[in-house]
Amino acid sequence: MKLKMVWMYHDLMDLYGDKGNTEVIRRRCEKRGIECVVDTCTIGEEADLSSYDLFFLGGGADREQSLIFEDLISRKQDIEKAMESGTTFLLICGGYQLFGKYYKDQDGNIIDGLGFFDYYTESTDRDHRCIGNIALEVTMDGDTFKAVGFENHGGQTKNVTTPLGKVLFGHGNTYKSGYEGFVRDNVLATYMHGPLLPKNPMIADRIIKRALKRSYGDVTLEKLDDTIEDKAREVMLKRLKV
Repeated sequence: MKLKMVWMYHDLMDLYGDKGNTEVIRRRCEKRGIECVVDTCTIGEEADLSSYDLFFLGGGADREQSLIFEDLISRKQDIEKAMESGTTFLLICGGYQLFGKYYKDQDGNIIDGLGFFDYYTESTDRDHRCIGNIALEVTMDGDTFKAVGFENHGGQTKNVTTPLGKVLFGHGNTYKSGYEGFVRDNVLATYMHGPLLPKNPMIADRIIKRALKRSYGDVTLEKLDDTIEDKAREVMLKRLKV
């Protein structure tokens, strides 16, 4: 089997170690004998996005988002085609925001999003910035488990009807919102940096399975030894007392 991933704007949208997510996907595939190809695509470069099994877009500050948004908007039809073809999407922070209706910064400037989903993001004052460790209760594919990460965002994402999980510690989509992230069909979006996947292999494997489904249908992944990853997550959960 082979999994093809495209990492969008790798040179601009890599806040708080989001690159680590691509490394986890690659490594967990390789351990199972699955070939994993990770291509990059940035401003002005051509790519057939619908040819990829997994589309990854990491986080960036306001400046980086303003730099990429015109290029991203120009790819809207290609991204829509990828969605329809079964490509799986992993969107972190700024990537998450840009797939909604719009992002309004602290100066009131509005950056148009792709508009695929009904949520939107508005910047808040410093007193209500969502920053720190975060823990969630997540239900995916019928299983419920705890996930951990790190959030640091001034943007408050509103009108999310299908969140990734319930907040056990931290803030989430908005200041003390109680819910975090967004999931719909083959799209998973979250504010959890850190990066997300090293401490949450259960999410990583579900993303891999969804990505492989595009070409191979439902697959069963060989179980890996996640002792180290599980210990790292448990240490954080214990520290947060959840």
